Amino acid sequence: QVQLVESGGGLVQAGGSLRLSCVASGRTFVAYAMGWFRQAPGKAREFVAASSWSGGSTVYAGSVKGRFTISRENAKNTVSLQMNSLTPEDTAVYYCAARAGLYSAEYYNTTDYDYWGQGTQVTVSS
Repeated sequence: QVQLVESGGGLVQAGGSLRLSCVASGRTFVAYAMGWFRQAPGKAREFVAASSWSGGSTVYAGSVKGRFTISRENAKNTVSLQMNSLTPEDTAVYYCAARAGLYSAEYYNTTDYDYWGQGTQVTVSS
């Protein structure tokens, strides 16, 4: 089992930045691909970004590409999401997710992931 805890959410004005972090605990000696998803009120949970175990392969949703950056520090069991140029459309609960995997980052669906955090709220005001 892997436990994931997100932090770093909050209220920010449009154009601002936030950095989300997710710390994993438990069975962390297994290689895991990590992803970030978000869910706005009344909408389905959607893919944001994902990273391979090494961090050498990353993928992004088109809506965040060029603005968000996913990174990880395996020594600290941490994955981060740097979010820049935020817009009100980025308002959502952001979730960290993990799945066993060594090389790929191309896991875009919620069903691809085995473990989820509780989420952290990001609100962007106009």
